[in-house]
Amino acid sequence: MQAEAAGAAPVHTFHAVAFVENLPLRELGPLYPTATRTTHELRVPHTSGGLTFVYPFGAMVFYDVPAREREDSVTRLRSLQPKLTSTTVIKEEFMVREDPGSAPRVAQDVLTVDRMTPERAAVVAMTIGQSAAMEYYERIVEEMFGRTDQLVERLEQRGTVPFSTRPLHRFIGAAIGVRNEVLSVLHLLDKPDETWDDPGIDHIYEELRAEFDLTDRYQSLELKLRSIQEALELVLDVARDRRLVLLESAIVLLILFEIVFAFFRGP
Repeated sequence: MQAEAAGAAPVHTFHAVAFVENLPLRELGPLYPTATRTTHELRVPHTSGGLTFVYPFGAMVFYDVPAREREDSVTRLRSLQPKLTSTTVIKEEFMVREDPGSAPRVAQDVLTVDRMTPERAAVVAMTIGQSAAMEYYERIVEEMFGRTDQLVERLEQRGTVPFSTRPLHRFIGAAIGVRNEVLSVLHLLDKPDETWDDPGIDHIYEELRAEFDLTDRYQSLELKLRSIQEALELVLDVARDRRLVLLESAIVLLILFEIVFAFFRGP
């Protein structure tokens, strides 16, 4: 919310809320009559002058929206999307201060800009929303990484894996699904179109990307997901080989049984 004191530099607040589920903008658009919708966001104005940005990757970002209105907005979204989980996953807060004589820079978790425009607010909101969504995926990938380590550790200690491959198939499917979601969400890390019209936005975007460490976090997620997939494929190959050995052993036993049975049966 902008500062009220005379002579004080205006300060803007951004609050991000990330959900487990994605948010279908096509379905939500008609439910917000005053909103404007693009391919990547739904922009809802507030009577207080603030804005809510809704993103398809399951994030809402409030720009200069009072706490009560934020709570009401989340409650309304839950009523419109009953499948949302009962609790939010991630919450982030960020502040932007206007200083006409300052170039865009981040210091002590505050972004300082010479002026705030709707286009600049949209870029800040999108970046914070991506950071919140990325933190959610980081938690999921860390959990999957731990489960993969357990499978690999068992393979290392026992030299074998569980006979049933169905859980492995489901786990691999989940890993691929998470990877596809991460790619679909974080491809938005490409520079926003607004950066071409306002050099200041380009600078703001670079400052925020460095502040939230988006590029390194994305590369880390990609590396871990690739490691998980490769490890699971190895475990699955071992499981398949084990099943093939058992199948071949069963065939040999059947042949031996048939030979022995024919021998004792006689001519």
